[in-house]
Amino acid sequence: MHRPDQSPVKESPMKAIVQNSFGSADSLTLRDIDRPVPRADEVLVRVHAAGVDPSVWHLMTGRPYIARISPQVGLRRPACPVAGWDLAGTVESVGARVTGCRAGDEVFGSGTGSFAEYARAKAAKIAPKPAGLTFEQAAVLPVSGVTALQALAAARPRPGTRVLVIGASGGVGTYAVQLAAHHGARVTGVCGPAGAALVGSLGAADVLDYTREDLTGRYDLIVDAAGNRPLRALRRLLAPRGTAVLVGGENAGPVLGGLDRNLRALLLSTPVRERLRPLVAVVRRPDLLTLKELAEKGAVVPVVDRAYPLAEAPAAVRHLRDGHPLGKLVVTV
Repeated sequence: MHRPDQSPVKESPMKAIVQNSFGSADSLTLRDIDRPVPRADEVLVRVHAAGVDPSVWHLMTGRPYIARISPQVGLRRPACPVAGWDLAGTVESVGARVTGCRAGDEVFGSGTGSFAEYARAKAAKIAPKPAGLTFEQAAVLPVSGVTALQALAAARPRPGTRVLVIGASGGVGTYAVQLAAHHGARVTGVCGPAGAALVGSLGAADVLDYTREDLTGRYDLIVDAAGNRPLRALRRLLAPRGTAVLVGGENAGPVLGGLDRNLRALLLSTPVRERLRPLVAVVRRPDLLTLKELAEKGAVVPVVDRAYPLAEAPAAVRHLRDGHPLGKLVVTV
C-alpha cells in the first residue's frame, strides 16, 4: 500500500522553458508539456524559483563541444529539453525508494529541468530549504554555493590565511568571499568597479578593481572564479605550498572549453610548491546541509541581482552571459 505522498503522478500539462536544438537564448521557448514522473530514487518538486548559472548557458549551446559526449548533455540535441538545474520549491510526490522526504516539504538543491512548474530531482541532491531564506534566495544557493564550498575545501582556510577571490562579485565569488571570511581568512576580492561595494560588504578586507589595478602579493589560496587568468600569473601570486583552484573557463574555446587549461594546470602543479587544482563541483546532500546551516546562522547570504518570471527566462540567460550580474539571477515560477 502506498502512502499518499508516494502515489504515482499522472501526466498532466505544465509550463516549461524548452529547447529542441542547441543554440542561443532564442532557442528557449515557453511551452505546455507533460509533467515529469519521478523515478524510484527521485522526488517531484513544485518549483517556486530556479537559479541561473553558467551551466545553463553551456547546456543550451552545447559548448564546449567535447561536453556532448556526456549523456547528460546530448550529442546532436539537448538530452534534457527543459533548461535549468538549481531549484527551490515544495515536494509534490516521492519515488518508491525515497525516505526522509515527503510531500509538502520545502526543499532546495539540483534537479533536472528546473525552468518549469515541476521538476525531477534525485533525493541525494536536495535538502530542506534553509529557514529564513525566501525560495528565490534558496534557489541560487545550490550549484554556486557548493562550488565555492568545495573550492575552499582544497585549502581549508583558517584565521590568518590569505585568500584571493578572482571574480568576487559573481555567483561563485560572492559565496567564496563569505565562506573564507567566515573562517577568519583575510580575503582580497577582485572584481569590476560596479561590484566593489558589494564585495567589501561580504567580508573582503581588500577589494581590487581589475580594470585599474594589477594583482600583486602572495596568497595561500586563490579561487579563480573568472577562469581567464594565465596559469603562470596565478602561480606567481601563490605563496609557497599555496593552492589555486580553477573554477570554470568562461573565455575558453568552443571545442575543449576549460579542459585544456585544466590539463595544463595539472602539469604545472607541484606537490611541494604551488598547486593548481581544477574543480568540477558536484552537488551532494551533505554540502547542501552545510550551506543550510551556514545560511541559517547568517554566515552565508545569497546575493540576488535580479528576478525574472518564467516566461522571461531567455532574457535571464542573456543577462547572465552579457550583463555581468552581481551575485546571482533567479527565475520565479
